[in-house]
Amino acid sequence: MVRELTNGAVGGALATAAMSAVMLAGSRVGLMPDQPPKRIARAFLPGRKHRSKPGEGVLGAVTHVGFGAACGTLLALVCRRRRPPALLGVGYGLAIWLVSYQGWVPRMGILPPISADRPGRPVVMAAGHVVYGAVLVLAVNHLNDAART
Repeated sequence: MVRELTNGAVGGALATAAMSAVMLAGSRVGLMPDQPPKRIARAFLPGRKHRSKPGEGVLGAVTHVGFGAACGTLLALVCRRRRPPALLGVGYGLAIWLVSYQGWVPRMGILPPISADRPGRPVVMAAGHVVYGAVLVLAVNHLNDAART
């Protein structure tokens, strides 16, 4: 059980890295001028919620990986010894996106809800969460298979 939870955390961190690549690509093509993890970190640092602060980029990256690892651990806990299909991972990633960006993030006044956000960001974030979920399941299944052999 500990091995599976660890594999979930590692898979979640790897999936977050893949998701971050999608988000950076979205930024580079102008669909998303700033990174949501940085905006979330900024809101929790002392001072005004929407003003740039020293360290927000690093804190955003670290907490994003930590959140991704925690979500990976949760998926591993729910799935236990089963091998979830990639499609389940895609749904899981999209559920995380909806709960976060249509739920607690706008309720805290950090970003607008998906339905009222700038046109490019929801597309990039949905794609990133699809990648997160698919990579998460593939990584966890691979790590669990390797541990069993």
